[in-house]
Amino acid sequence: MQNKTNKLTGICQQIWLYIFLLSCLTACTHKNVPDVSKIAISVHIDRFDRALDKLDTANIIPALQKLDQQYPSFLPSFIEHIMNFGPYSDTGNLVLLQTKMLVGNKDFRLLQDSINVHFKDVKNIEEELAQSFKFIKYYFPKFQPPTKVVTFSSMISNYGAVTVDSTLGIGLDMYLGADFPIYAMLPDYPGYMVRKFSPEYLVPNCIQVLAQELYPGGQPGDKLVIQLVDAGKHQYFMEQVMPYTDDSLRLGYTGEQVKWCFENEQMIWQYFVQQDLLYKSDWQNNMHFMNDGPSTQGMPEGSPGRIGSFVGWRIVQAYMKSHPEVTLQQLMDNKDAMTIFQQSKYRPK
Repeated sequence: MQNKTNKLTGICQQIWLYIFLLSCLTACTHKNVPDVSKIAISVHIDRFDRALDKLDTANIIPALQKLDQQYPSFLPSFIEHIMNFGPYSDTGNLVLLQTKMLVGNKDFRLLQDSINVHFKDVKNIEEELAQSFKFIKYYFPKFQPPTKVVTFSSMISNYGAVTVDSTLGIGLDMYLGADFPIYAMLPDYPGYMVRKFSPEYLVPNCIQVLAQELYPGGQPGDKLVIQLVDAGKHQYFMEQVMPYTDDSLRLGYTGEQVKWCFENEQMIWQYFVQQDLLYKSDWQNNMHFMNDGPSTQGMPEGSPGRIGSFVGWRIVQAYMKSHPEVTLQQLMDNKDAMTIFQQSKYRPK
């Protein structure tokens, strides 16, 4: 009996030791994460997609007027820019006809049925967005969260997240999972894109869109080094306001691709230096490193597309590590990308 008791005690001690070590590891991993629990921000998502699905097409004019009262800033943008139906102010028959045809379209309704199945509720999205907004508020005290967050469907037109005035729009049709059969049938979406049409990318994409709205990135004609730093600033911003999100989701890479980048960081940097790429303003050449793709041209097998985001992120991390007095807001407000690069002294080993 005593042997059994001792054995049980030993097992319990091992379990508690495991829990203790796990908690220590978690604490070490997130030791610099600020406490934002007292920041009062909550998010409520309005289901514009469901409201549009229920539009009374037999009485399209009063139905649209009612929808406009509910979504006065988002509906015009949805009609004009997302669905490209023409000017919303045009009260002619064309916009009315196109909207009626959309809502009555069989494929539109089937797609909405799939959205309803995949997103029966959006509580987890509300909670994740609220958490990130709290972190943004912590680092940027004057930050005002979107006054409205709405969901929509664009018939898979690659609108994952958009901002319209103070409204954040989320295209749920772009997050139905990489195995959603319709995606594979569309030639405009290769596998490296479809892989990211999954729910776990939803909130990172929303935060990225907000970051780009708050701090627009560089221009295609900028020197590559400036584009690298600008992309890196966005990645560093997301790292701070989404501290519990995997690097792979922020970067849009697979886990293996993130591992490859860290293991080959010195080689990647040597390629940029040896090929004399950093100070070139050739947008056609630079886009190979800044745009998405199945891989990066010139890099060995295993490299992800848009490798410039990783390099830029590591440059900015190096800069912030050597300048602990610089706040996140000061970093983002600093438009001198060249100085950030030079003072980072980025030299991977």
